[in-house]
Amino acid sequence: MPGSLEPLDVGVHIPYHFRCPISLELMRDPVTVRTGQTYDRASIESWVATGNTTCPVTRAPLTDFTLIPNHTLRRLIQEWCVANRSFGVERIPTPKQPAEPVLVRTLLSQASSESTPMQSRLSALRRLRGLARDSDKNRSVISAHNAREVLLSIVFSSTDFDDSSELKHESLAIVSMFPLSEAECAFIASDPVRVAFVVSLLFHSSIDVRVNSAALIEIVVAGTRSPELRAQICNADEIYAGIIGIFNCPLSYPRALKVGIKALFALCLVKQHRYKAVEAGAVEALIDRLADFEKCDAERALATVELLCRIPSGCDAFAGHALTVPLLVKIILKISDRATEYAAGALLSLCSASEQCQREAVAAGVLIQLLLLVQSDCTERAKRKAQMLLKLLRDSWPEDSIANSDDFACSDVVPF
Repeated sequence: MPGSLEPLDVGVHIPYHFRCPISLELMRDPVTVRTGQTYDRASIESWVATGNTTCPVTRAPLTDFTLIPNHTLRRLIQEWCVANRSFGVERIPTPKQPAEPVLVRTLLSQASSESTPMQSRLSALRRLRGLARDSDKNRSVISAHNAREVLLSIVFSSTDFDDSSELKHESLAIVSMFPLSEAECAFIASDPVRVAFVVSLLFHSSIDVRVNSAALIEIVVAGTRSPELRAQICNADEIYAGIIGIFNCPLSYPRALKVGIKALFALCLVKQHRYKAVEAGAVEALIDRLADFEKCDAERALATVELLCRIPSGCDAFAGHALTVPLLVKIILKISDRATEYAAGALLSLCSASEQCQREAVAAGVLIQLLLLVQSDCTERAKRKAQMLLKLLRDSWPEDSIANSDDFACSDVVPF
């Protein structure tokens, strides 16, 4: 019944009016709809997103979907959380308010108006950046108001491309948070001067500017369908050196490593320019930082290693690094199925080209790893690569090895 208290496992009672009528859980961000009913923001937004057009409690039609924050109720809930802290109840944080369309339009108008004072334009962009950083929903609202076109026009506003402009750097920071359309990617990729400007920012004194420019490069390369335009970007002077330089950013700035490997992988998908990545020091950077990547980024890094191992200069460079083979052997079956597949593929390329790599792989214990891989639930591609590698290394196993047993065969190897 309304006004009653319901028991929780933690031994504390949540007042009925603190619970969301939809989820029946403690509200974290109470908002009121036009019917006067209050719900938790996440619950009512989910209700509306699934196509419902009525108030869940009153069943009255909702012709206006404006959600008004109920600050009074939220403060009461926070006070109740503090009062019941001894029961293990944590205080709910004050929620950040979502971007309102009217506010977004105003900020974009201020930022794009050349008649507006520079500091006002900067202030508008910084506020937009904060909103975009807060949530996916905010980014969706901002994107719906033609923000990308406005921001790109600011980034590439002048012909001299003065890279000291704070206005451009703030716009770059925001636009790097959004996917670009194919036309927007072509707007940048088709103009060598624009590409050169973005590449020049890879060497800026600010880590933020360098990382944001790398993020934009990755977005443009990944979003450009034309092979000619992609090759044109990858052929830009110093682009690989700039991207690989980001790998040297301190671990206290984790976004740098994440953005750097995404950009390098996107560039290395263009085969004819992979040798430039090797010349710029990609091999040393990848091996030296491999242990610092998170799971998804480690997969991307290993995929990049495999791509570079497919060209002679890359294969030679990886073979010449003392840690390459031991690291790849160690990674098998350790990070993920994808990581295992890429590591096995890289080892296959290296061992196919170098007897020294074969000996290093055997010494690192690759036999057991590959046999376990063949019997695992890993991808079929990974298993095929493992079988091919086992067959390649058959003559390198010790004489008492299981691999030299007549019971072992790789007759079902399927070529690439």
